[in-house]
Amino acid sequence: MLTTKQKTLRHFWYPTLRVEEVTAGPKPFRLMGEDIVLFLAEDGTPAALEDRCCHRTAKLSKGWCDEGRIVCGYHGWTYRADGLLVRIPQFDPEQPFPQHRVKSYHAAARYGYVWVALEEPLAPVFDIPEDTDPGFRRIFQFYESWNTAPLRLMENSFDNAHFAFVHQATFGDVKQPKPKSYAIEETDYGFKATTVVDILNPPAAHAVTGTTEPTTTRSMVNHWYLPFARRMDMTYPSGIRHIIINVATPVEDGEIKLVQLLYRNDAEADCSTEKLIAWDATIVREDKDVLESTSPDAILDVQRRIEAHMPSDRPGLIMRKRLLELLHAHGEQEVTYAY
Repeated sequence: MLTTKQKTLRHFWYPTLRVEEVTAGPKPFRLMGEDIVLFLAEDGTPAALEDRCCHRTAKLSKGWCDEGRIVCGYHGWTYRADGLLVRIPQFDPEQPFPQHRVKSYHAAARYGYVWVALEEPLAPVFDIPEDTDPGFRRIFQFYESWNTAPLRLMENSFDNAHFAFVHQATFGDVKQPKPKSYAIEETDYGFKATTVVDILNPPAAHAVTGTTEPTTTRSMVNHWYLPFARRMDMTYPSGIRHIIINVATPVEDGEIKLVQLLYRNDAEADCSTEKLIAWDATIVREDKDVLESTSPDAILDVQRRIEAHMPSDRPGLIMRKRLLELLHAHGEQEVTYAY
């Protein structure tokens, strides 16, 4: 599926840049094949416009902000957060003012990021209750470009069968290739998947899991949020909860920004931020190496017999089914592929 060609996917929220990155001035971003510019409006809330001045098409991200308005660095044309042109420096005060505007997009600040929807959102940004819970700390883990499709990342996120092979240098046990199955409950936002998995617990993971035992378990309550977001809520026998939130923000067909947040019910003294990033970074690198070797044009074919017989592929098959239903429900009868 070519993400940029499916218009329905424009109606969802995607994290773009950290809020703190746009406080110093306008910043460019590319979302679903479109160049946008992010900045803070007069009231301090995020704004997103098409990154193109309506005068001579210069990128507005090359300009600056003036009291919550964005100024084009080419000729000084100035726009409000809603895209309306409000100043042309070359005009005399009495000169009639043209009613021009650049395209604006939906923008909001959530969880430390600027989230953008290119069209009227079909659903709100999903809730992370731990973000306002004083018993949890939030860690900005990863923000990376990956050469893969968002659906590939989501499929991989719920694929227990790859643990023993892709992650055998970290927590996977190649001697136990048969994965535990998920119990899946479909929801209005996607699905909820629960399971308990046995994992290796090398010394580098002792502070992460809260135990020095050579093996341990993860009780996993995972959620998939249409179209490309995942919550992986892991509880260890030690009582530690390790909650990973990641979103595959589509940049182009075959390119995403991986945004990953971590929430923990412990303190810095128990397991440092540096150690938590380093441990999960090793795991993420293993996934990235494999996913970037796959074809980014993920086929939404729920009848593929090569996968239908694999119980561990059931989450991915449900994702494809739900995405097809979503696209069809909003009038997209054709799903666009590269091949």
